[in-house]
Amino acid sequence: MSTFAAAPALEVEQWFNTREALQLDALRGKVVVIEAFQMLCPGCVSHGIPQAQRIHDIFSREDVVLLGLHTVFEHHEAMTPVSLAAFLHEYKVTFPVGVDRAGAAGMPCTMSAYALQGTPSMVLVDARGQLRKQWFGTAPDLVVGAEIMRLISERPLQTAAS
Repeated sequence: MSTFAAAPALEVEQWFNTREALQLDALRGKVVVIEAFQMLCPGCVSHGIPQAQRIHDIFSREDVVLLGLHTVFEHHEAMTPVSLAAFLHEYKVTFPVGVDRAGAAGMPCTMSAYALQGTPSMVLVDARGQLRKQWFGTAPDLVVGAEIMRLISERPLQTAAS
């Protein structure tokens, strides 16, 4: 069996569309899809966020959790939590979205930990909490869906006793 690196923890200042703070450790046993975006990023608005919403809508919550990560590395003054709340409402985003904690020199902490190149970016974390795949830009839906299904199929079978 191949060994993959553990996915770094999410460093989130505030969550939207969820009643509790979400951490990867608590989501073990499920495939986690992270969509990193900025609300002023044209590719995020036209492709990344709609694709993330489709994943959230199509896959069972028992198998897959979709998390948005608003990772601001430019135009900080325009992308406040108040603006993000309005954006999520207007674009009908229903999946949980965390605001990436600001880091040194304006680079968000989670974005740095995952070495993301920009937005939109998508990250796949397997049921064991291991970093398995990431894309900068938007990969085709069929490619993403196939990768997610592969990770779902790798999960140990749940027995009635567990």
